[in-house]
Amino acid sequence: MRSAPQLELADARRIAAAASAEALAKGWTVVIAIVDEGGHLMFLERLDGTQKGSSVVAQEKARTALLFKRPTQALEEAIAAGKLQMLDLPGATPIEGGLPLLVEGHVVGAIGVSGVLSGQDGLVAAAGAAAL
Repeated sequence: MRSAPQLELADARRIAAAASAEALAKGWTVVIAIVDEGGHLMFLERLDGTQKGSSVVAQEKARTALLFKRPTQALEEAIAAGKLQMLDLPGATPIEGGLPLLVEGHVVGAIGVSGVLSGQDGLVAAAGAAAL
């Protein structure tokens, strides 16, 4: 039986590099967090000039995407549509910028980005996830 794919440090570095390149190309200062399938931090990069609070927010966005197996944008949109009970979900940071990382249909980790507008965070996260 084949074991499930896992996120490796080289993968996390490649994902973060792609996300960082996207942010730098747009002149955005962000924090990029990559977590493994257990929600443990594998890689964190804070671009120069990014507010320090984004370090925690990026990690929480990544963990939310991992725990709920969906982009954090989906939770943000549900709240915007009036499902305010979503605000009470334990472990949820319902702000766009977190994406699960998939390999062969398996969630192997997640990326979280924070530092600019949430939609911009989402674009940076998507650029990182696409590198996987």
